[in-house]
Amino acid sequence: MKFTIEKNVILEGLNNVIRAISTKNVIPVLNGIKFELTNEGLYLTASDSELTIKTLIETKDINQVNNLGGIIIQSKYIIDIVKKMPSELINFEVIDGLKVKIYTDSNQYNLNCLDINDYPDVRLEESKDPIFIKGDVFKTIINQTVFAISNQELRPILTGVNFKFMKDDLEIVATDSYRLAKKNIKLTNEVAKDVEIVIPGKNIMELERIITDDTDLEIHIFNNKVLFKYKTINFQTNLLNGSYPNTSNLIPSEFAYIIKVNKREFNDAIDRAALLTQGKDKNIVKMTLDNTKMLINSFASEIGKVEEQLTVETNNKEKLEISFSSKYMLEAIKTMQEEEILLLLNSDVKPLIVKSLTDESLIQLILPIKTY
Repeated sequence: MKFTIEKNVILEGLNNVIRAISTKNVIPVLNGIKFELTNEGLYLTASDSELTIKTLIETKDINQVNNLGGIIIQSKYIIDIVKKMPSELINFEVIDGLKVKIYTDSNQYNLNCLDINDYPDVRLEESKDPIFIKGDVFKTIINQTVFAISNQELRPILTGVNFKFMKDDLEIVATDSYRLAKKNIKLTNEVAKDVEIVIPGKNIMELERIITDDTDLEIHIFNNKVLFKYKTINFQTNLLNGSYPNTSNLIPSEFAYIIKVNKREFNDAIDRAALLTQGKDKNIVKMTLDNTKMLINSFASEIGKVEEQLTVETNNKEKLEISFSSKYMLEAIKTMQEEEILLLLNSDVKPLIVKSLTDESLIQLILPIKTY
């Protein structure tokens, strides 16, 4: 294998596939990136056996191809080596079968490598009926939901994002049992059959980072894995086993309090009040509603207290006090696009709903916290 390529071209490919490399890999060969130079171009593959990313740098984007072939280059140093090369053109050349020389006119690296034949055979299969979603739409819905997954392995299913495809509707839900994010979108085509899958949250976050524009994303679903195709990138992840909890009955249909509030003012008030809760487990703030006056305060015995006051619109004049995690609320507000948002409540012990005035497709739910 011998070729010459521009630094930014090889770097983009490496940055995409290296997301599949895990520090927990126990199979030495999976700590490497597979380079395969063929007539189509340079294939780069990385995997941790649960997540596999493969990308193609087409022949037209490679400056010069001398010899085809392949090798596995250790991932630990390759990105930094490429970044720090002094020239915009970089040469790769396999020497003696298990070494690679990476060089420019003024410098070179010689790295020990692994045999390409030792790399596991990871099959990237495609289904007969793929689902299509615009890349920018998919990126948005992931950003609006994935933050609500659980980071605790006690309930592994909650570390994933639930995708439910029903005819021409896609429902995405993430929850850690203390909060919930739910988004619905319409698909351009009906799915061949209804299907529900749970994708590991950490993997779907890596896919979101790869997507950069509105190019179609192809989704190929199987019993235990899902393949996403985006441009020249194949992104395959295992699915989480088990049944995702039924969350449809958690969101109330009627509310005693419907509060309209300016998003920026509400966000900034909570952000300032949360300053005194930093370092505490739940970052609790208290919200008091009294007619059109809203007070947001927090208290830390060793530091002091803070109080913020806002003017809001509400349908209910009765006083209400409710406490919640400022962190959860700030993350929920961040997903809203409009200048004004709705806070929907029933009591100090029932879920608090955050919604847009105009977008019915996105719902954020936060459970209150008892402070007595």
